[in-house]
Amino acid sequence: MTEFDSRVRRVRPEQWDWGTPCKEWSVRDLVNHLVHEQLWAPELLAGCTVEQVGDRFDGDQLGDDPLHSWVLAAAAAREAWIAPKALLKPVHLSYGKATAVEYGWQMTSDLAVHAWDLARGLGVDERIDPDLAQAVLDYVEPNAEGWAASGLFDPPVPVPADADAQTRLIALLGRTP
Repeated sequence: MTEFDSRVRRVRPEQWDWGTPCKEWSVRDLVNHLVHEQLWAPELLAGCTVEQVGDRFDGDQLGDDPLHSWVLAAAAAREAWIAPKALLKPVHLSYGKATAVEYGWQMTSDLAVHAWDLARGLGVDERIDPDLAQAVLDYVEPNAEGWAASGLFDPPVPVPADADAQTRLIALLGRTP
């Protein structure tokens, strides 16, 4: 969350319409996607089902102040994640029940990769914490083939065998480092 947060805080007013490596998404669309995800976290960690949450977070969640919307959503999600026993509860996701730990890895992976996407879109420093990159790569690698087959990500981009963890992660998820 810190990696993504640091990029959102660098968005200048004229950059919200700029493109990102996510073909269909502008900077605004990308940030809206992450705000949307952060808004879901407290609900899912509290035991709500996807059906119970419904469509209340659909559409534009950024309003006139995208940074403020991000800060509020991220703070609420962070509080939900650090609540006592939050990681011990099952969560109801779109594909069924999962552990909160699994959901946490999904959220962490999305935040880390989209931090890179946002940095690339803004033309700012794309480096993410090397330990985070390695941890997310370790989580993503066993799942990448299935995710690629689902169309969730573009096919992997070849990189040298000795590439660092961030380069391998980004390429594995179909992005050109």
